[in-house]
Amino acid sequence: MPNSWLIPLLLGFGINAASAFTTVYSRWWGERVGRLATVLLRNVLGIPVWVLGLLLAVGAPSRILFTTPVVVRIAGWALMSLGALLQILALAVLRHKAAAPSIHDTLVQRGPYGWMRHPIYAGVLLEFAAIVILQPRLAVLIACLLGVGWAVLQARLEEVDLVQRLPEYRDYMARVPSFLPRTARTA
Repeated sequence: MPNSWLIPLLLGFGINAASAFTTVYSRWWGERVGRLATVLLRNVLGIPVWVLGLLLAVGAPSRILFTTPVVVRIAGWALMSLGALLQILALAVLRHKAAAPSIHDTLVQRGPYGWMRHPIYAGVLLEFAAIVILQPRLAVLIACLLGVGWAVLQARLEEVDLVQRLPEYRDYMARVPSFLPRTARTA
């Protein structure tokens, strides 16, 4: 199957999206099992499966879209590094809340979360762009575009859950942009 990478990619995105309902799972099955459901869906199944799909897309034979001069490849690695750094900073601030969200979490507004609501997904978006630059093939472009759609949807689903778990999140949404930090403070 020439596009078999689509199966784990889309399956992983779907499973990962299902991890965004910590509040619902906690209401259905109790806090401990609800938290466990989120952990399993996101960390054990979702992320590893979609990463496998992305890796298979990178390795799949596909039409080359453009050539990458050295300076462009350097820019690609810079984007990859920036995305990874943003994710590491965000995960360091969230700690266990990132891997195992709970209905008793508190709102985090420091570090990268003071600049944007979704620094982890912003980092993933930078990495998707970098992957296309570094591996400019049609399969990779399609996989990364699907990844962009998933990241935006995932962030929105998580916000629906966060508004239920953290009442102050609605005010935070009004003050802090989603993926791109504001360049100037507004009055």
